[in-house]
Amino acid sequence: MFNRDPKEVAIDILGKVLVRRVGNDTLRGRIVETEAYYGDEDPASRARHGRRHYNAPMFDGAGCLFIYNVHKYWMLNFTTRPVSAVLIRAVEPLNFEGNTSGPGRLTRELGIDRSLNGLPVGEGTGIWLEEGRRPEKIGASHRIGVTRDLEEPLRFFDLESRWVSAHRKPIEVF
Repeated sequence: MFNRDPKEVAIDILGKVLVRRVGNDTLRGRIVETEAYYGDEDPASRARHGRRHYNAPMFDGAGCLFIYNVHKYWMLNFTTRPVSAVLIRAVEPLNFEGNTSGPGRLTRELGIDRSLNGLPVGEGTGIWLEEGRRPEKIGASHRIGVTRDLEEPLRFFDLESRWVSAHRKPIEVF
């Protein structure tokens, strides 16, 4: 599932259910917004300056959790083909209440922090994906909070979800 181009993964996991087990609780949220990040040729990528201690999961292959901090918030990513990742920007809560509109709010509500960095995506880790409901209309735009971006739109979102974190007008709809 993850051993592919990050753009393909970012689109394909829209609508899937992100599952987070915390103690005896199992929280489920439908993924409604993602962003794709490439390797050293992507000016917005955490891998743009090569392998470092903070970005090692991006270099360790597909299917790992890559969690880093931005402005006191943890960001949840899934690593894809070598030196790439998909950021989960927002989920629609399915069996819990909370504000998961935005990557920092999402990780706070789901109890995700650096302790999970580098672990494989899977039930044993406490974070995995299940089948869900694919969006009927997917929007694409440039990534949010990125100073230097690639020309291709790499942010993908469910056009009909109120949980999408930033309501920038889509460049493409499919």
